[in-house]
Amino acid sequence: MTDAVRIRPLARGDYEQWLPLWDGYNAFYGRSGATALDPAITAMTWSRFFDAYEPMHALVAESEGRLVGLTHYLFHRSTTSIHPNCYLQDLFTSEAVRGKGVGAALIEGVYAAAQAAGSPRVYWQTHETNATAMALYDKVAERSGFIVYRKMV
Repeated sequence: MTDAVRIRPLARGDYEQWLPLWDGYNAFYGRSGATALDPAITAMTWSRFFDAYEPMHALVAESEGRLVGLTHYLFHRSTTSIHPNCYLQDLFTSEAVRGKGVGAALIEGVYAAAQAAGSPRVYWQTHETNATAMALYDKVAERSGFIVYRKMV
């Protein structure tokens, strides 16, 4: 499948095809219906991808003129590195292309973007119950051993 898929930067004209993928990603993590993201968050997220002052970026996977996957990533400073780190925040593919190399191609696209930006480290997290994603991630990266803690304040 990856031969027929093109990984490219998100374009302003992609919104109508990006939105169902974004909604699918959020639904996967329980953000739909009554718990859906506020539309203002989606609007702000979209606008950040096209703001040169924002460190947020997006790639999409395109096949036969249709978007079939997305990934969002950002660069940030670190106290332990001179160069910026790259955080792969979101990764989602349409159900029809899962297991066909599209997710791995999107991750490789982030690796290439990080390398071009001088970032030596790409990292991400997933939910411990996301066994399908972890099977892919274990093929393209190594586990860091860190546990994520959070508190909403």
